[in-house]
Amino acid sequence: MSETTSTIAQNRRARHDYEILQRFEAGIVLTGSEIKSVRDHKVQLQGAYARIKDGELWLQDVNIAPYLNAGYSQHNPTRDRKLLLHRKELRRIVELLGERGLTLIPLSMYFKRGRAKVELGVGRGLKRYDKREKIKERDIQRDIQHAVRRGR
Repeated sequence: MSETTSTIAQNRRARHDYEILQRFEAGIVLTGSEIKSVRDHKVQLQGAYARIKDGELWLQDVNIAPYLNAGYSQHNPTRDRKLLLHRKELRRIVELLGERGLTLIPLSMYFKRGRAKVELGVGRGLKRYDKREKIKERDIQRDIQHAVRRGR
């Protein structure tokens, strides 16, 4: 992400539960009241995922809260939303998802030059022992950093 971006929401749980193998940036099709809610940071990405239906990529289970001043035309907070990608990127995702055990997860949502974008990650689910290893490595690195600082 460049300096013209501002983060709306992050899916921290995804980085904990999955080993991210590859990342993609996709545009997202939103209605007027949805984009206003997104600008207010009323987005939850936990539990969300993306899947391919009829040759198109769809974002599912993302909760965008209804906009309070929308009037009579409220949107469904958890509706499926179409993602916009180049055809070459979509082919690459289809190829990657053909491999057993890989999932497409939204990692973050942000604005880039005024447009809402979603960062998607192709990830493999981590087992409980993998998570323990990751935590152990992080603790060791932290201990090393503390020792280096004390030694100076």
